Amino acid sequence: MRLKLSDRQTVQQWFNHIEKRPALAVTLTLVWLLLINFLAFIWNLGNVGLIDETEPLFAEASRQMLITGDWITPFFNGETRFDKPALIYWCQAIAYAIMGVNEWSVRIPSALAAAAVTALGFYVVQWYFGKKDELEATANPIRRYLTAALTSALIALNPEMIVWGRIGVSDMLLTGCIASALLCFFMGYAQNSTPSRFPNKWYIASYILMGAGILTKGPVGLVLPGLIMIIFGLYLGKFWQLWLEMHPIKGIGISLLVSTPWYILVTLDNGWNFINAFFGYHNVERFTEVVNGHSAPWYFYFLVVLLGFAPYSIFIPAAIARLQFWRREQIINQERFQHLDLFACCWFLGVFGFFTIAVTKLPSYVLPLMPAAAILVALFWSDLCTGKQTEKSFRISSWVNVAFLSTIAVALLNVPRLVGTDPAAPELYDKIAKLGITNIGGIIWLIAAIAIAALILNHRLRPVITINVIAFIAFLSLVLMPALFLMDTQRQLPLRQLAQMAVQEKQTQEEFIMVGFKKPTVTFYSQKTVNYMKFAQEAVDYIKTEADKEENSPSILMLTEQKKLIEMNLAPDHYENIATKGAYNLIRVSVKRIKKQAQNKKMDIF
Repeated sequence: MRLKLSDRQTVQQWFNHIEKRPALAVTLTLVWLLLINFLAFIWNLGNVGLIDETEPLFAEASRQMLITGDWITPFFNGETRFDKPALIYWCQAIAYAIMGVNEWSVRIPSALAAAAVTALGFYVVQWYFGKKDELEATANPIRRYLTAALTSALIALNPEMIVWGRIGVSDMLLTGCIASALLCFFMGYAQNSTPSRFPNKWYIASYILMGAGILTKGPVGLVLPGLIMIIFGLYLGKFWQLWLEMHPIKGIGISLLVSTPWYILVTLDNGWNFINAFFGYHNVERFTEVVNGHSAPWYFYFLVVLLGFAPYSIFIPAAIARLQFWRREQIINQERFQHLDLFACCWFLGVFGFFTIAVTKLPSYVLPLMPAAAILVALFWSDLCTGKQTEKSFRISSWVNVAFLSTIAVALLNVPRLVGTDPAAPELYDKIAKLGITNIGGIIWLIAAIAIAALILNHRLRPVITINVIAFIAFLSLVLMPALFLMDTQRQLPLRQLAQMAVQEKQTQEEFIMVGFKKPTVTFYSQKTVNYMKFAQEAVDYIKTEADKEENSPSILMLTEQKKLIEMNLAPDHYENIATKGAYNLIRVSVKRIKKQAQNKKMDIF
């Protein structure tokens, strides 16, 4: 017992020493944030090729924007691309100009957006505990810095944030805008109680970030954070007070000033084609109808959050219940800064509810709630440091955590028996099994479950979350990274190699066709226009049409899946097999020879 007390005093002295030296505190904070952001978002970021199908669509549209100098209308493969507004394309194009056209440039905007949210989350939680220490007339730097550090770790080190923080699409940039806007809103709310002629600096930052959100993915960049702010204000009975403080008319004007110039210019250039495609299809229809077959049952996002915020998701229900939000009068009487946990709860439930109502469902849609989940769980954990009555609920959650990790371990140990084959990479699962990657993952989570169970039995609950974080880092390093490289080698590398060979092989005036599933990486890596055809018969009919023309190219360069090549049933002398990589063939179809044989048959008839 004396040793424990001595250790605690030593740690307390160490944190007090840091507290007295701001430069040291800032340095350690930066080192911590750089470390977790490097592990989560930067490590091997550009060492894996682009992933079909969405990522290369953004990458190529941004490349086209850079080389054509048209920064208003995005294009992909010779066609306009109005799926998303321009901010993600601008960021990637600027990265191209600085770093060259490569995978790092495609993904660095997402990685930086994720890192920014992680850093801002650390700052807000650290500031919150600083105000709490002032209110309680105490100094507790251990609680302050450890909870802030845990918050940033939970924001960064979860599957959902890591996946989208490493992919060059607009989802993480939107999350960065929305999450940062909400955190800035809370800082403005917590520091402002007297209305003035203009919003305070934090509110203004929030409006600017919402404008950037509109420029990233459309109206949702304003609607979603605005909805959360309204729910928060209504619950506290401070809606009109916040209205007077925030000056929303002026604020929305700021947001529109940031976002609307591009919308005006792109509409002037493209008219109703843009309005119908972007606002009609990609916004209204996605919310009210199933788009591209992305439907899912009502409980879909329960599963997404459970796995996307794993392994910490088990603690979310208890973290929300801890607020006792049904005791509204008690919460209302608190100081403003004390509402951080309530605000995080409104944030979490607002995003979850909004996209649960939406008809089109995708895992990335609930990405903006992950920072809120991290704040809730970190504040729940911090109560253990202050002796509040959360030990029982934390203990129960920890036992559920043990069961959850054990289930994951068993599933990973049995993955080779459960999965089938991947037509695009027939050897992938066999190689994963031979390398024992899933077995390593199962062992990691099994050890974590046993360690947590031992801590619970020894009445030591504080390290439980830490064990989860350490296990996740081990899983990321020893399982996810090797699996990612293996998947890239088996699935994407053959396409990149054949795309590069196509550039070398392509003859003047020769058309480049891909038959089978649409693989936009071929367009990006070949930097050529590709005519995509889904069905084998469609390709056969197209070849016949070309052969019937008076003037045509003597051949067609074709990239096709092996099964589609078999379905096409081309005569052996009608094509030349240039190369075979993985499940794909690069062939040259001789239109000239097909045309000549067709003419000979007609002559034989006469």
